[in-house]
Amino acid sequence: MTIQWFPGHMAKARREVTEKLKLVDIIFELVDARIPYSSRNPMIDEIIQHKPRLVLLNKADMADQTVTKEWTAFFAEKGIKSLAINSQAGEGLKNINSATKEILKEKFDRLKAKGVKPRAIRAMIVGIPNVGKSTLINRLAKRNIAKTGNTPGVTKSQAWIKVGKEMDLLDTPGILWPKFEDQEVGMKLAVTGAIKDTLLNLHDMTIYALKFLEKEYPERLKDRYKLTELPEDPVALFEHIGRLRGCLMGGGMVDYDKVAELVVREIRSEKFGPISFEKPSDF
Repeated sequence: MTIQWFPGHMAKARREVTEKLKLVDIIFELVDARIPYSSRNPMIDEIIQHKPRLVLLNKADMADQTVTKEWTAFFAEKGIKSLAINSQAGEGLKNINSATKEILKEKFDRLKAKGVKPRAIRAMIVGIPNVGKSTLINRLAKRNIAKTGNTPGVTKSQAWIKVGKEMDLLDTPGILWPKFEDQEVGMKLAVTGAIKDTLLNLHDMTIYALKFLEKEYPERLKDRYKLTELPEDPVALFEHIGRLRGCLMGGGMVDYDKVAELVVREIRSEKFGPISFEKPSDF
């Protein structure tokens, strides 16, 4: 399955980000803590080049904490500062300001030495759709400024937002690359909700998710669906879940569509607990 999704506003966003880059001191790159690699837009490195950056691993509460620590260590090895946060609950957000100051200390010390008056830090926030940018902005600004939603692609234009006296934040629309060369990346984005469900084959996505759970979190999968052992055939697993949960059609046949919707919904609503879909060692 080839997943493609590149609405016109995203192409425009890329141009606008490039144009506004010279106005900002630092980039806040927001990624999904469950898929830090797959939710990093490959275009971002190309666009921002050597601009200072802080990677924010959002939705850290939904990710496997041990794996998230591996990711922060991975970014540190690359010379990139990263923080695990939960913008929905406001956890870890207090560290953003201090981390930003640490990254920009050298620059602002130089400006001070030249006699330049202190000013607010200008930051640009970038990331793929549905990674939680608007929720984070509202938390940082302590008021509802940015429009939020559970569907990808809510933010469609750029805006400067005042974050206290020390920071000005530039929001940008979510940027997603036009084609996923690695189909597994597309699957991970799909399962976590970064791509609209209507654009996908839900059965393929569910089979991918179940195979992943079988490999990485088998006991959780068995506990959730009352299995003593895991069947090798995905159809048998669909049948079991369908009958267990009453996803049936007329004549007692299992409704595979309902099973697929159920499994994806339960993964996204953390019924399996916090899950990380990739580790640094995978790459």
